[in-house]
Amino acid sequence: MEVLLAGLRAAGEPTRLRLLALCAHGELSVTELTQILSQSQPRVSRHLKLLVEAGLLTRFREGSLVFYRISESGDSAHLARTLVELLPDDDTELTRDLGRLDQIRHKRAEIAENYFQENAGQWNKIRALHVPEADVEQRLLQLVGTGSIGSFLDIGTGTGRVLELFAAQVERGIGLDLSSEMLAIARTQLERDEFRHLQVRKGDMYNMPIDNESIDVATLHLVLHYSLEPALVITEAARTLTTGGRLFIVDFDAHQEERLRAEHKHQRLGFTDREINQCMVQAGLVPGPVESLMGDPLTVKFWQGVRA
Repeated sequence: MEVLLAGLRAAGEPTRLRLLALCAHGELSVTELTQILSQSQPRVSRHLKLLVEAGLLTRFREGSLVFYRISESGDSAHLARTLVELLPDDDTELTRDLGRLDQIRHKRAEIAENYFQENAGQWNKIRALHVPEADVEQRLLQLVGTGSIGSFLDIGTGTGRVLELFAAQVERGIGLDLSSEMLAIARTQLERDEFRHLQVRKGDMYNMPIDNESIDVATLHLVLHYSLEPALVITEAARTLTTGGRLFIVDFDAHQEERLRAEHKHQRLGFTDREINQCMVQAGLVPGPVESLMGDPLTVKFWQGVRA
């Protein structure tokens, strides 16, 4: 009863209802919300603080920015969604807010697209060395299976493509990446496709902001070769898995393409089955079958492990 009353008190003000409605459409920074509402930052921040304290909104930091989104778990999450659904579709003020939100999303998309275009060349050079990405994605989908997934984690999510790939079968998906530019691309794409059950966060793969034993399926998709200490990454991924949770690693078989180290910042020139399996065992995972897609000169490998 007390939680319900606290939530109703927090939401019972026009500006806070507008904030709740906006944050139900995706993740927004204080600056963006200030622009939409045409109110001062201190005032908006004060309203946001009350909504977070009541559990209606979730706050998270990404570098120098702070973002807010509607709560998805906790006692007040259902109340937050219910209040948003009760808001009238024809309200003039809310309609104006959503129009300004569209403008901000368009600006975000432009920035993300510019970055993507500037850097697409180096990714295309690497893609040309191995099998088509569509084949890699299809094999990963087959290995994970078609069953529903409660909680999904994509480590080093980049553009968020793997999150999109599993969107239909995931109840809650999180993508982590250290690059703010890549997160902007991923966030723009997820919002464009209205995948509100998927989100991205800034996070270090060596020390992820993810609870122990909270993830059912985790992926490391063409990420591990950027790591100086892949064993630590695998151990950290294993930490997040529930009992019976699965980790899928997609990366290159051991190779001799030194130019990838020099030109594209690869820290490792692929991995052997023995190395990955040893890392999994040390992390408390039971290694599963290994599969390959032969490329020239790079072969893509699929390793999988289960949390015992």
